[in-house]
Amino acid sequence: MITRLSLEDRDTVQQIWSLQHMAYPLEAELIGFSEIPPLLDTFETLRECGETFYGYIDDDGELIGAIAVEPEPHQVTISRMMVHPGHFRKGVAGSLVRHVLDSYGEVPLFIVSTGTRNTPAVALYEKFGFVRDHAFEVAPGVQGSPVEKTNLNFNAIIMRRALHFE
Repeated sequence: MITRLSLEDRDTVQQIWSLQHMAYPLEAELIGFSEIPPLLDTFETLRECGETFYGYIDDDGELIGAIAVEPEPHQVTISRMMVHPGHFRKGVAGSLVRHVLDSYGEVPLFIVSTGTRNTPAVALYEKFGFVRDHAFEVAPGVQGSPVEKTNLNFNAIIMRRALHFE
């Protein structure tokens, strides 16, 4: 079941924080960058982030996945995606992305950024119609390169999914 999570509830914030600290170290290792912003969150910075969170709750009532968005009138930015490592490859992330796309179906543009070396995340977003837009430098010394060159030496990319009106 997917439900909106309240950052006003201390237990919910603790569960999100714990989930982040299980999921994001694996992404950090995969992309070779240990300072992923969610890993730097404290309880208070997470609680005050202003993002809208949706959680995937399993049959036992455990939070096993979460997605956060920053909705605006003309675009929705997916700012966080996390899945408990024990539930990888079970459709949790896909269900969360689908929930966001369906929940904000009237919004014409969705944006997400991810590490270019995070091939599972890139493949997930491409599966839902996101396309690579451009690369950007995450940290000094990390070489940037336009995504059109398909050079995977850069660290992060912006992906976009736009509604096509006929």
